[in-house]
Amino acid sequence: MIFQDPYFRMTRDVAPRIGYHKPALIESSFFPALQGENGKMSASDPNSAIYVTDSAKEITNKINRYAFSGGQDSIELHRKYGANLEVDIPFKYLGFFLDDDAELERIREEYGSGRMLTCEVKKRLTEVLTDLVERHRRARALVTDEMVDAFMAVRPLPNMFN
Repeated sequence: MIFQDPYFRMTRDVAPRIGYHKPALIESSFFPALQGENGKMSASDPNSAIYVTDSAKEITNKINRYAFSGGQDSIELHRKYGANLEVDIPFKYLGFFLDDDAELERIREEYGSGRMLTCEVKKRLTEVLTDLVERHRRARALVTDEMVDAFMAVRPLPNMFN
């Protein structure tokens, strides 16, 4: 995909002529809001995202109540048609956070075909995120004031543009 922004193209053309490197464009994927692609994460809506400060109970509640599902309206329909993985937020989050690619592929097949239910996918996401947040909490507890001071200290930047 070629980026078509005229300012970016102009910058790429002009930067070398004035002694700078051409800028790079990094394509990024963003987390969708728990409510789905049409929603947005917002600090004013604490139920739109999972925070590293959330407790295991809060994570479970947010995923079970607010994470938009691509599953069908009834178990019978779900077993027949499977989940719409293009809109399913718990599955998308597993794509970001689940380390085991084989397990993610198994969930894709099982859930997409209707053999796995939404509650099972949400349960697995809850386990993954609770573990991640707990590891973050333990690591954060090890950070000292001295470490923060050293990180925040003014220091010269490497000569990046020569």
